[in-house]
Amino acid sequence: MLPNLTIRQLQTFREVMRTGSISEAGRALGRTQPAISSMISVIETELGFPLFVRDRGRLIPRPEAQYFLEEAEEVLGRLERAQQAMMELSSHQRGGLRIACYPAGSGVFLPKLLVSFLRDRPEVKADLMMRSSLMVEDLVASQEYDIGLAETPKPRPSIQIETYRMSGVVALAADDPLAALSVVTPKDLSGKPLAILFEEHTSTIALREVFREAGAIINPRFTLRTFQPTLELVSGGLCAAVIDPMTVASYSGNGVVFRQFMPRTTTGISILMPAHRPPSQLSLAFHETLAAEMQRLENLTGMPE
Repeated sequence: MLPNLTIRQLQTFREVMRTGSISEAGRALGRTQPAISSMISVIETELGFPLFVRDRGRLIPRPEAQYFLEEAEEVLGRLERAQQAMMELSSHQRGGLRIACYPAGSGVFLPKLLVSFLRDRPEVKADLMMRSSLMVEDLVASQEYDIGLAETPKPRPSIQIETYRMSGVVALAADDPLAALSVVTPKDLSGKPLAILFEEHTSTIALREVFREAGAIINPRFTLRTFQPTLELVSGGLCAAVIDPMTVASYSGNGVVFRQFMPRTTTGISILMPAHRPPSQLSLAFHETLAAEMQRLENLTGMPE
């Protein structure tokens, strides 16, 4: 420990040692020569021994000064590194992100978002965990993860929930005759083989309801746990599907076309954050990026851009 010494005193001593001159140190630090001389004297008093030999206005470092310089450099170096780290943290340039995501968003959507967010942040590390929506809820509620993306859960006091309503989109094989339509209805899909999610899923419940109201026949050929495999089945000409824009945004092939589905059905997708732990500045910055993209998807009227 350096008793009763300030950072400014250590910086002054270091500058005197670097320049070899009281006057040069004063110019470099923007202080007067008497102020520099006085500060060196105070340092020597605090340490209890002289650091310099004074010879006709010159300061000649003693061996103790060389040793003390090493110690001062170490202290100042740690401080400067800490200051740099704090600056990087405050500007979201350093730190880590722990993100849990349900399957539909973890394959392409979130990785693409991370590419744009992290491209100019080489010191930021990210942990992206794919889990079911229920597991994502638990990971965020337990504060193990900074942010989650999942199908909208029931309210929980341990989670902050920000919900977006995603309009259903019809996925068709590119050569399907229905691809000539700009808007597809339950009547158009009546009796046509479909891929749907399991019966208890909100999207399936909503889909069955609009088919019933339209007097159309719903014909589920494939029942899935997630929308991820759907587009391969559609591309192969085995079925059509009404899916969410998140899955559409993850598609990069050319065998499937997407059309607006009417009447509008929606699925709730939510950004989740721990309710009882303050978020880091980095988490807030990523949340802002994610929320903007979710808002863009929500604003679509059933058709992706």
